[in-house]
Amino acid sequence: MQKIKIDIVSDVVCPWCYIGKRRIEKAMSTLADQFEFDITYLPFELNPQTPKEGFNQKEYLAKKFGGEARYNEITKQVTTVAAEEGLNFDFSKQRMSPNTRDAHRIIRYAKEEGKQLAVKEAFMKAYFEEGVDLTKKENLIAVSEKAVLTLKKISQLLDSDAGLAEVILQKMSIINGAFPEFLITSSIINMEFQARNLQMFL
Repeated sequence: MQKIKIDIVSDVVCPWCYIGKRRIEKAMSTLADQFEFDITYLPFELNPQTPKEGFNQKEYLAKKFGGEARYNEITKQVTTVAAEEGLNFDFSKQRMSPNTRDAHRIIRYAKEEGKQLAVKEAFMKAYFEEGVDLTKKENLIAVSEKAVLTLKKISQLLDSDAGLAEVILQKMSIINGAFPEFLITSSIINMEFQARNLQMFL
């Protein structure tokens, strides 16, 4: 069976990245009898300027979008699109917008443990559906534990700078435009979030 390698550039707090994740998963499931897929998640920071302690998500987005009314309009639209993919976004629970470098360090480590897909899903679900505050170390650890990473190893990772330089270097080397991006068999294809049409590229 032919193996298709797909590198996915995304952030855990990017709503379209979670939607794109579901769409490409559905596309791959329809082709599972023809291809074997090797998936790797690569780091992207939606808001790299976010401080370690994060900031109020609604205040930030309302200012960015041009007011609370516009914020409500956009988040409602995104929530509707997400629901079409079986996702239950709840922006009312998202109090804090975090700096995601620590999450990316954990996701990178999870690849070494063979658990990256589960960890990536756990972080995105925690943020978008459960409103977990990812600025807090204890929450990063708890979400990682749910994805079967060990508390001791994740705690040690977060108490160090392990993987930080690699995440920054990797992020700088792959930025190419809109996100999420899907790098399929080494060719960058910006699929405009329409991962359900993966068949066109195989």
